[in-house]
Parts: sequence; structure tokens; C-alpha cells
Amino acid sequence: MIGAMRAAFEHIEPTAHLSWKLHVRREQRFDFLWHFHREYELTLITKGSGTRLVGDGVQDYVPGDLTLIGPEVPHTYVSQRGVNEHEALVVQFRQNFLGRDIFRSPEFIEVAAMLERSARGLSFPCDGRLLNDLVGLPDLDPAFQTLTLLQTLVRLAACSDARPLAGTVYLPALDQAAEARIDAMVRLLHAEYVRPLSLVEVAAAAHMTPSSTSRFFRRTMGTTITNYLNSLRVDAACRLLRDTDRSVADIAADCGYANLSNFNRRFREQRGMSPREYRLSMARLAARRP
Repeated sequence: MIGAMRAAFEHIEPTAHLSWKLHVRREQRFDFLWHFHREYELTLITKGSGTRLVGDGVQDYVPGDLTLIGPEVPHTYVSQRGVNEHEALVVQFRQNFLGRDIFRSPEFIEVAAMLERSARGLSFPCDGRLLNDLVGLPDLDPAFQTLTLLQTLVRLAACSDARPLAGTVYLPALDQAAEARIDAMVRLLHAEYVRPLSLVEVAAAAHMTPSSTSRFFRRTMGTTITNYLNSLRVDAACRLLRDTDRSVADIAADCGYANLSNFNRRFREQRGMSPREYRLSMARLAARRP
């Protein structure tokens, strides 16, 4: 069963100038990555189609698909074969992102109830105005982005046609001590990935021994520290390849790779193509967008 598969923990970092995460996921395909995180996740599919897996629920998705997935709920999106352009607007936030008691106040009681129901995942019918507001989020100033997110949650909470995606309410997968250790390690990796990092440093951040740190990280995150670090570096390189015209060598150096051939090798492992091929593919996708 899908819900019984072991899911990897995903650490979420807020977007700059925001207390929550806003991300436009734009790829040639969405690969299977069974994962969970501490944040609520609001996802709007804007391009592409495929299969959405949430807990023990399996459904198709198409453009306009809008879901809210609660913390700790394992999920993934998998692209339909033959479709070469996939895009989703993803919002991730913790319940206390604007203060511990905001959703305990009387005016947000319906939002609090909706967030509780999202422990099974929720799917919402298309609403043209709401979808347009979400699509426009990246173009707003941070304060208006946050106000629009709150307004969106209020409007979704008033929707009587929301339907659950999973048949099971999922319980937390990590205890508080384990969460604190993994957060400390991952925060260090996110903050310092541009320089060489030793296992001793990562272990010290979590107050663990190096040998136990490696085992704990792999068991919790579903990957090794080295692979996670390479993912961070390659993700950063992808942003620079997509958004700038800087040379591949300069980007490699700025993303923690002193050796260009090693960068090319790790990039191909992560993306299935060379950095130059990735830059070209992103340019072609951009040229096809209206």
C-alpha cells in the first residue's frame, strides 16, 4: 500500500522576506518522491498532468488542481508520460507562521477547522478568481503576498465542496527530540553548502557522534548527508543557470564545487543532463510560455 511506504522527511526554509515558503516548481517532469514535512502545503497545478498520491489516496491531477495537505502527511506528484512541461505554484507554511495564536482567534475559527481537516489532505474545486490570485502571488510585495495567502485560506475554509484525499489521518512521524536534531543538521547544510562541510561539523550541530549522525540522517531523510548536500548545491546551480547568463564554471564555484568536472558529474546525476543542456531546456520552456 502507498501509505505504508517509508517517506523521507523534507526540511522547508522560508522564502526571503517571508515567514513562509513560496515556490514555483517548473520542471520537464515531476518524479516520484515520497516525502513529508512539518508545514501545511497548498499546491496549485498550472501546467501538466499526472498522478497525485496523498497518504493512501491516489488520484489524477490536471491544470487547476488545488490541494491543501497537512503536516506529516506523506505525498508526491508524478508526471504523466509524454507531457514535457510541468508547473505548480507551491505555498508551505507552519500554523504559527504569523504568531502562535493567530488561528485560535474568533475570526479564523473556520480556517482552524479546515487546517485540522487537512490531516487527510483536501481537494478544492476550481475558482477562477482564487486561482488568479494564487498565480499572481510571485509578483506581489511580501506584505501583500502574506495578506493574499490569508485571504485565500479564509476563502478556502468557506468552501463546502472540499473533499478529503486520503482515508487515514496521519500521526507525527518524528518526536520532538528527533525533529530538533534533524533541523539543526539541515539548517547547517542549507546555510553553509557553498563551502566544504565535514561530518564532524554536521554531527556537532546535532550534538551527536559522527557515526550515529550518518545513520540517523539517512534513516530520517531517506538519503545520505553527501547526497543531500549535492542536491542543495545542484538546486542552487539550477536557479543560477535559469535566471542568469553567468558561465557554468563561475556557477559551479559559487555553489560549492571547486572542480568543474565534479560539478558536471554531480549535476548529471541529479538532473539527467549537463548544466548547459539544462540551461538550454529551461530557455526553451520559457520561450513557449505565453
